[in-house]
Amino acid sequence: MRTLHLLSYNVQAGIQSRQYSDYLTNSWKHLFPHPQRQTNLDRIAQLLQRYDLVGLQEVDAGSLRSARLDQVEYLAHRGAFPHWYRQVNRDLGPFAQHSNGLLSRPRPGPITEHRLPGLPGRGVMVAEYPLCDGSHLAVGIVHLALGWRARRRQLDYLVALAERHPCLVLMGDFNCGCNSRGLRAMIRRAGMTGLDCELKTFPSWRPRHNLDHILIAQSLRVVEARVIDYALSDHLPISMTIELPEGLRLAEPQGRAPA
Repeated sequence: MRTLHLLSYNVQAGIQSRQYSDYLTNSWKHLFPHPQRQTNLDRIAQLLQRYDLVGLQEVDAGSLRSARLDQVEYLAHRGAFPHWYRQVNRDLGPFAQHSNGLLSRPRPGPITEHRLPGLPGRGVMVAEYPLCDGSHLAVGIVHLALGWRARRRQLDYLVALAERHPCLVLMGDFNCGCNSRGLRAMIRRAGMTGLDCELKTFPSWRPRHNLDHILIAQSLRVVEARVIDYALSDHLPISMTIELPEGLRLAEPQGRAPA
């Protein structure tokens, strides 16, 4: 398995947004369940079936607003992914479980959760996929802060993460785009590529900003990258097909895999 099809999607806990006023009129849906959420998740799962690795942001791990449904596990089952993992970043008890999620067709090795600098509630989780030469491909799912001060510290953290994982993919909602000097500095210092100013994902009904990214180590090759017109959240999903270096393949990890 040398070519991988990746997708990153901020799903807004299954809440569809069509205009800015929906943030006000739909605000109650962030607290209480509603029937349309299930329909949206089913439609999202149909899209996810096309991909090998999916990074999710703003998924709920099972609370009042999601009708006690673990959305990561639900999307894994509906999308026929044999492996999945959630990282709860903001635990509001029975009211909300704000999480990142990973859905994977290849079986991952170790998965590590990292709490990002700044106020509690932001994180990155890293799954390691062994390669046939004994090294590993690391895939990080990230959701950065809204404020630039905290985000700058979080970008510095990602640089340190890249130093530990030379063959790294970072995908998620970075809450900053091409005009961010901090993001450009992080990409340069981490030796990564993949930033494309034309891939605009936000807001989904009239995308003007490229807040969502899939960034890859320079040893990897981008085959194709695009934004998917699938407006079931306030973000659009972004996809990328990547190719491992010549002669490398994913290897089967040893030991028990995550769920």
